[in-house]
Amino acid sequence: MDFDINYASEVIKSEGLAIESMVRVVQSVSFAKAAELIYNCSHSCGGSVIVTGMGKAGIIASKVSSTLASTGTPSHFVHPGEAVHGDLGRVQEDDVLLALSYSGESDEIVRLIDPIKQRGIKLIAMTGYEDSRLGKHSDVVLCMGTLKEACPLGIAPSVSTTCMLALGDALAFTVMKARNFGAEDYARFHPGGAIGAKLITVEQSMMFNRPEELPLVSSDDSVREMFAKTKGLKRRGAVMVVDDGGKLAGIITDADLRRSFGEKNSKVFDCKLKEIMTPDCKRVKPDTLAAEAMAIFHKYRIDELPVVDENDRPVGLVDVQDIVALKVVT
Repeated sequence: MDFDINYASEVIKSEGLAIESMVRVVQSVSFAKAAELIYNCSHSCGGSVIVTGMGKAGIIASKVSSTLASTGTPSHFVHPGEAVHGDLGRVQEDDVLLALSYSGESDEIVRLIDPIKQRGIKLIAMTGYEDSRLGKHSDVVLCMGTLKEACPLGIAPSVSTTCMLALGDALAFTVMKARNFGAEDYARFHPGGAIGAKLITVEQSMMFNRPEELPLVSSDDSVREMFAKTKGLKRRGAVMVVDDGGKLAGIITDADLRRSFGEKNSKVFDCKLKEIMTPDCKRVKPDTLAAEAMAIFHKYRIDELPVVDENDRPVGLVDVQDIVALKVVT
């Protein structure tokens, strides 16, 4: 079987050009109004963005809803066929309905207009025709204009649905940016998988939680006193040394002890910790990404990192194995 690869290339080119033409839509007053409605419905009113569409547009609508939800805007997909059989109960007065229909004439979508308008719910249309029934009765219309589908028959939704997806992303990310939705917020909604691993913070991964006793000793303590103070603490791979003000002064690792024993033999037990510790050691904050901590482990070939607060006081200790277990990719 010979495949027309040149035609396949034209499909990509036509969809790419169509997406580029959507810039005029996002630069319109209507797009700004749509973004404002979406932002206000959840930020000010506690509502959600209900996204709907039929057929291929419905699949895109579900993806747009998912993108909104994962970037800080509460959202749900409602199937238009199910909506008129009771699922309109999912839509509340403070919500906004975003309806996707290239023709603007899909019966399943048009049937939603009256019950939505009767309840005073704002309606945003994403369509190719502003004078369609959906366009005429919407509060805001994102009009894509006439588009030529890429399929050989010029019928199967392709260019139109690709443009819908691009406009949906533009809406979701514009609102996301307006609400200052950051990486830590995103991580809360993506605790699993590769994304969650990349965005998890040191505070979420460190072996010592705040309520637990930390392996802390004073710089004027002796090695003998250090062993006594840290006896019973879990995973004693390192001990953090603090000064008189409680700030991190250095760290003592197994390697530091082995080196000191080699130099001083049994006399090491009477040495002050400030004599054998590694001063000015590397440290991170609780909100440091675990991926950043892993980069420090790799660069300096160390196994433990003290975690300090804004006043440089130890609040935890993260071990390289804790982050390796998270499968963090650096």
